[in-house]
Amino acid sequence: MDNFQKKFIEEATDLINDLEQALLSLEKQPKDTEIVASVFRIMHSLKGGGGMFGFDEISNFTHNLETIYDEIRNGNLLVTEELLSITFSSVDHLRNLLDPEALKNEQISKNHNILLSKVEGILKKHDKKIIETQIPETEKEESVQTFYIYFGPNESIMDNGTNPLYLLDELNTIGNCNVYTRTQKIPLLSKFNFSKCYTSWEVFLVTKEPVASIQDVFIFVEDESELEISNIANFDILSESEILDKIEDLFDEKSHFDLSILSPFINNYEKEKKNKIDTVTEKLSTFTKENVISSIRVSSDKIDELMNLVSELVTSQASLSLFVEENKVQELNQLAENIENITRQLRDTAFNISLIPIETMLTRFHRLIRDLSTEFGKNIDFITEGAETELDKTLIQGLTDPLMHIIRNSVDHGIESEKERVKLGKTLKGMIYLKAYYSGANVVIKIQDDGKGIDLAKVRQKAISKELIQHDSKLTERELLDIIFLPGFSTAENVTDVSGRGVGMDVVKRKIEEIRGTVELDSKTNVGTTITIKLPLTLSIIDGLLVMIGNTKYVMPLNLVNKIYAVNHQDFKKAYNNIIIIDGEQIPFYYLRDEFEIDTEPLEVEQMVIVKYEDKKIGLAVDDVIGEYQAVLKPLGKLYKNHEIISGATILGDGTIALVLDTNKIIHEFSFKN
Repeated sequence: MDNFQKKFIEEATDLINDLEQALLSLEKQPKDTEIVASVFRIMHSLKGGGGMFGFDEISNFTHNLETIYDEIRNGNLLVTEELLSITFSSVDHLRNLLDPEALKNEQISKNHNILLSKVEGILKKHDKKIIETQIPETEKEESVQTFYIYFGPNESIMDNGTNPLYLLDELNTIGNCNVYTRTQKIPLLSKFNFSKCYTSWEVFLVTKEPVASIQDVFIFVEDESELEISNIANFDILSESEILDKIEDLFDEKSHFDLSILSPFINNYEKEKKNKIDTVTEKLSTFTKENVISSIRVSSDKIDELMNLVSELVTSQASLSLFVEENKVQELNQLAENIENITRQLRDTAFNISLIPIETMLTRFHRLIRDLSTEFGKNIDFITEGAETELDKTLIQGLTDPLMHIIRNSVDHGIESEKERVKLGKTLKGMIYLKAYYSGANVVIKIQDDGKGIDLAKVRQKAISKELIQHDSKLTERELLDIIFLPGFSTAENVTDVSGRGVGMDVVKRKIEEIRGTVELDSKTNVGTTITIKLPLTLSIIDGLLVMIGNTKYVMPLNLVNKIYAVNHQDFKKAYNNIIIIDGEQIPFYYLRDEFEIDTEPLEVEQMVIVKYEDKKIGLAVDDVIGEYQAVLKPLGKLYKNHEIISGATILGDGTIALVLDTNKIIHEFSFKN
């Protein structure tokens, strides 16, 4: 596949996701003209991009849909439930059409024809109808604006088939243009390459369209050009001869228009002629840029490669620091410290690049709840908070499926029908609430519903029938809730396409633990259920505490370490019930030498590392603490995947291996064993 086609697929995927989000908003606010305009623009971009890059099926399929939303935009059609359902189905189909071979699949081809027929049916049905609640003409009138556009393509822009003149031509379709050409970069004929673009353009565009429509013209060339779009007047400057004369006076083939001169001139001209209010003139005089390209699209493979290189750099830097320390080379000491600081900054920057906001996966959850609510006849609001919270993209990928299952359970088993909710004195509309926030070096995600909750008596009865517990077992509420995470456990009485097959929450827990996360469940009958997921910010590199137990070095996550104390070995031995008093506080602890079955002679003075576990402080006794260490995590491989207390390994500066401990798993496993 050509590079420009791959680029279109990336851009189109983002557009389709934006379209789905816009439709979800439109369903809640069907009379919002801005949302309708946004839907129309996205469809217009898909149609134009599809035609330009050889995806004719996308272009043809989108054509009639675009026409429908143009009619809605112009006040000739209403947004109906039927239309939204067809459009949502079309969104799913557009994703299929991103595969050029999609229509060779019989089912996809059949669905393609069905959707085309439905869309054409809507057009025919409403061809000559005028809606009763038509928007008044005064509301439909859009004010004319003048935009300044600088378009400076890269020399190689034509390599992928893009013709810049077509983009200028498209600008003419949305308004009235004056175009000024910059040719100062054209080389001598002896150095001229016909396949390169040496020209840039400055355009004054008068249009009723918003700035987003102008941005859509350049949507597929943003990464290959310098682009500036600015609103310089709220009236048509091209119809004013004095302003045109001023533009001609300022024109210089060798440099851009000096807008610091032109903008005040336009501002004063408007004030004198129309006596506009101060707020409008102030906006024009300050002349702020509407859109300057401040980000670039980078493939995830390149991000992964960057993270791998940074990981190797961290390991090499550790080797350098160790060499300097062992050989006492004073000349290298300052250099080693500088490289360590730069490596740490580079690591943090690379982390930030690999982080993406949680909101990137929320659209599919909105859509899931919408579809399931319709299927089960329930009325549910999906409310989110902290959608801007960022996570490593690998964690986002691993988290999506577990969250989908949790939300399915909430809709299917949690939220009651409207009739049941009325009986219980609840609102007709159910609520699923997703909240994300930072907690130290972790991200916490909570999914809460206000449904019927979990019947603990039913959980107990089911656990007894499956012989998971004894009939006379006395379990706390927490222990009963933990049973839900056991393989094959389900309290569902009916099997549905959504849930209730006995495969679910155990998989959710396993998937979350695979990305070094933890999951907890809380529930109250007729109040609701809350599931709390705690995840590390990244999987690649951690700040750790390097410790020694026996002859083996281990790394503990530094963000979980609270304090470190030196303790006599005899004090550990004399401690009753593994509780030791430190600073006047009773601290439960685990003596890791015994837990790891190490039989070498212990040191007289050992170290107690106090770590955070849930809302408690727990001590982990080790032989010695070596110091802080940036650990590059490496997987242990499938042969060691059942060693849950070990989350990975790292290569130390001297080339030896240290195992990375999962302190939460250690405490959980040893407390259960003891």
